[in-house]
Amino acid sequence: LEEKKLKELIKKHSEFIQYPISLWVEKTKEEEVSDDEEKKEDEEKKEDEEKKDDEIKEVEDEAEKKDEEKKKKKVTIVEHEWELINKNKPLWLRPSNEVTEDEYAEFYKSISNDWEKHLAVKHFRVEGDIGFTVLLFVPRRAPYDLFEPKKKLNNIKLYVRRVFVMDNCEDLIPEWLNFMRGIVDSDDLPLNISRETLQQNRIIKLIRKNIIKKCLELFNEIAEKKEDFKIFYEQFSKNIKLGIHEDTQNRPKLAKLLRFYSTQSTEELTSLDEYIERMKEGQKGIYWISGETKEAVMNSPMLEVFRQKGIEVLFLIDPIDEYCFQQLNEYSDHKLMCITKENCEIDETEDEKKQYEDLKAKLEPMFTKIKDLIGKDCEKVVLSKRLVVTPCVIVTGEYGYTANFQRLMNAQALRDNTMSQYMQAKKTLEINGKHPVVTKLVDMLEKDETDKNAKEMLSMLWDTAQLASGFTLANPAAFSARINRMVAVALDVAGQLEELPPLVEEKPKVEEAKEGEAAPAADSADLNKFDDVD
Repeated sequence: LEEKKLKELIKKHSEFIQYPISLWVEKTKEEEVSDDEEKKEDEEKKEDEEKKDDEIKEVEDEAEKKDEEKKKKKVTIVEHEWELINKNKPLWLRPSNEVTEDEYAEFYKSISNDWEKHLAVKHFRVEGDIGFTVLLFVPRRAPYDLFEPKKKLNNIKLYVRRVFVMDNCEDLIPEWLNFMRGIVDSDDLPLNISRETLQQNRIIKLIRKNIIKKCLELFNEIAEKKEDFKIFYEQFSKNIKLGIHEDTQNRPKLAKLLRFYSTQSTEELTSLDEYIERMKEGQKGIYWISGETKEAVMNSPMLEVFRQKGIEVLFLIDPIDEYCFQQLNEYSDHKLMCITKENCEIDETEDEKKQYEDLKAKLEPMFTKIKDLIGKDCEKVVLSKRLVVTPCVIVTGEYGYTANFQRLMNAQALRDNTMSQYMQAKKTLEINGKHPVVTKLVDMLEKDETDKNAKEMLSMLWDTAQLASGFTLANPAAFSARINRMVAVALDVAGQLEELPPLVEEKPKVEEAKEGEAAPAADSADLNKFDDVD
């Protein structure tokens, strides 16, 4: 083998072995030597120079020195010697209280190829029937390809009695901890262990369990330092949420690390424990709303009654948040409740309950008519308890997708359409019975169900409710046309609008003419048929 390859193998597998390993290496160095022939000529010149006057002797000596320097040449000399290869000592074998922060930092950089210092470190040893040492580091930055499916994980290096075995042992650490760096050194694993035997090895399972436990301890220690945890959560919050989705056993512990913006904490992230401390007396659960951005959910009409009553609502703006909450369901015996779904329980006074029932009895006869006018997209129409200043919103079924989650599912190119259609949001129109627009619209429909203006306004309310509730419009062009017509009416220029000729969906079939008869002309009205989309 080549010397370079031998060095690589020794450093990779035996860099930390307790016995010194030296390699017979070849080294080259350059030395300056003078040419023999040039030396003879130099001596002859010196003899001639001695005959010259003593006055110029000093000047000639200086010139002579320069000539000698010019006549020297470099020669490469090859030497062989023993070189110690495993100079580094196994840092993890020393007690943690004897290792300095700088030593940890240098070791972290050597195993991770990172140029920055680590954020936190956990160094521990397990003694007993099975003994092993673990040294774990939390980086300051998440790699850009952290969740790349084809990425080869080599974050945790496995050693057996200081001899390197492998650096891509997937059984040592779960996927949601794939950002951790470090080493594991076991005294009880065999040196010739294979990937197949690792999966069935009880020592590996014990090491994995301890690594997860110590990582959770380390994360809680980081959480006590506000600035450090801010860096940690910004970089690795998705890993924590993925852990909640995948790790059933440690789900409650991971939930303590979650942080969200809320109606009462729009600038600083808040924990679920802090939310519970601020809960109103008698509050039924932890309320949340999901959306694409913080600004979008902050201005959602779904928040109106919660703001009026001073009830805090969490903002879920990370795409993985809803996946996480679907698995969590509750926290510290408090149910997690989505405010954009049906049956979201809100505390009411007796007066509020009575007013609601009276208004419901008055408006309920019109709900079926409104639903029929909107069409098949509307599952049902109900009176809202959550609206204050908005005329209407659209909510989804308790067990279906939210508008935000449906948007995420639609963005997945390889999604299962069968399941997606089954779980697709069933849209329920919630009406604010006290809003003057709704009151006027109901009066118009009671007088004349075929009122074109009322139907137009109802279609407009349905589309705006979809947008305000986080849905996308199936026909944005039709919505835009309605807006343009309303602007034209307001500016008194509706009569000047030009319309495009209608689209012909399919040509009518013309009956074949019998012999001697002219072919029947197609009805011009049939040719111009098209479905109006409200």
